[in-house]
Order: sequence, then structure tokens, then C-alpha cells
Amino acid sequence: MTKQIRHYLRFGDLSRDEYDYLFERARLVKAKFKRYETYHPLHDRTLAMIFEKSSTRTRLSFEAGIHQLGGHAVFLNTRDTQLGRGEPIEDAAQVISRMVDVIMIRTFGQDIITRFADHSRVPVINGLTNEYHPCQVLADIFTYHEHRGPIAGRTVAWVGDANNMSYTWIEAAAILGFRLHLSTPPGYPLDPALVPASAADAYRVFDDPNDACRGADLITTDVWTSMGFEAENEARKKAFADWCVDAEMMALAQPDALFMHCLPAHRGEEVSADVIDGPQSVVWDEAENRLHVQKALMEFLVVGRLDD
Repeated sequence: MTKQIRHYLRFGDLSRDEYDYLFERARLVKAKFKRYETYHPLHDRTLAMIFEKSSTRTRLSFEAGIHQLGGHAVFLNTRDTQLGRGEPIEDAAQVISRMVDVIMIRTFGQDIITRFADHSRVPVINGLTNEYHPCQVLADIFTYHEHRGPIAGRTVAWVGDANNMSYTWIEAAAILGFRLHLSTPPGYPLDPALVPASAADAYRVFDDPNDACRGADLITTDVWTSMGFEAENEARKKAFADWCVDAEMMALAQPDALFMHCLPAHRGEEVSADVIDGPQSVVWDEAENRLHVQKALMEFLVVGRLDD
């Protein structure tokens, strides 16, 4: 019987049970990594990494990850391939997926990765799109698990732009059973089209970012100007001025609240230096954990559930 192809294009593509499994696998593969223990469940498998948006953490974590699992990565920049010369996405998917075992794409519109996956013979992973960033939120929640235990029943505060991270956090809250508080500046609201109906009760929107942070177990944010919106940078700096996560904002949260940021960060803009470099910040663990959760994800998508 032909194995069903599973893609990971948004957080809602997996169930709560599957996330519980992935977090346990990530814990296991991270422990092996820390012990310098060889672990090659994807021996001789190949990952194609297709980048239309540049990256540091995404490329490094996926390339190192597939290598540590015994496989090999091929880096493809769309500027240097036929995709950058007008080849239909559907044709590229047919060709590339016949030569590799799993594909990661970091691009602009979600429609691009959806069309690619629809014509792929192997699993496709969303490395980031304008609309969603599931691998990053997967790493963030695993990091919370490491430091504070399960996130179910907790409160997460998102302060800043209504971007791909915020929409992914909404999906995560609906699936994993935590409360999400969102606060964005006037003129930068959520797009209802990107919020699934099933998530309507999973989040609350606050006009005042301080109210969003009150009693939170985790406060997280991102840059004010995401890639592709650079022309709006100066206007956004003015609009977002009161949405900087600083010590006063953190003091409104639970005493043991954590701070996260998907990086790169601009100290003095979306977060103050004393917060991101302070004792409640776990941004470096968060960054490293992209490696471990993505290894667990690739293993799951390529070979399925494992018991060891």
C-alpha cells in the first residue's frame, strides 16, 4: 500500500496527539545530539531546500538537521534555478520531488507552497511564508515545554505585528489548548481570512499591549517590519512605538513568565535590551530548538512514527 504523503504547510496540519509525539521525539533527538550520539534514521535521504526569501536560522537548522539524521541537503535559490526564470511551480514540484525525499520551501505567498505541495510526490515543509511560520512556533512551544512543562492551559501574549507568527500562534492555541492574547497597533489588525473558524475562541485581542501581557506565562514578539514590507519601516516605527516589550510590560506577566523572539531582533524597537538579554529570556534555547524540532518533524514526515 502506498504511504500517504503528509505535508507541513501550517500548524493546523497536525493533531494534538501528533504534536505530543513530536515534542517527545524532539526531546529524544536533542538528548542524543547533546551526548554526541550518532542517530541516522534518514540515512541516504535527501532534503531539497528552496529559498525565495533569504535566511540564517532556517537554512542552518535544516541543513545541519538532515546531516545529523544521516541525510544530505541540497540548497536551491530560486534566482539560480528555473523557478526564477518562469518555470511553473507545478512543473518544478513534479521534477524536484522525483529526485529527493523531502522538500523545505521558504517563500512569499502561502499559495506558492500549497501549489507546490499539491504536485509533490514527497513531504513539503513550510520554512516560512508571508502568512504562516509553523516550524518557528513548533520550536517555541517545545522550548516552553523544556522550561515550564506543557503549554495547555497557559496564557501566551503576542505583542506587535499581525504577521505570520501571530497567525500561527492562533492555530497553535486552538490545537494545543492554551489562551492567546494578541495586541497590535491601530491600523495593523488581524486579517480574518487567515484565522480559521475553529480558532475563534482560542484568542482575545487587546487594544492595550499591557492588558495583553497581564498574567501571561509567555510574552513573545517579532520585528515590526517583516521581510517584504521594508518600504513601511519608518511608518511602522511610529505606529508600533508603544508595542515594545520592556521590563514594565514583563512585570505585568506571571513572575516566572518567559520571553521569546524568533530573531533577528532589534533592541530598542520591538524589545528592550534588558528584556531580551535578561533572565526571563530564552531566545537562544528557542533558536537552537529549531534544529531539534525540525529533525523530529522530518523524521516523522519521511518514515512515520518510531518507538525507539
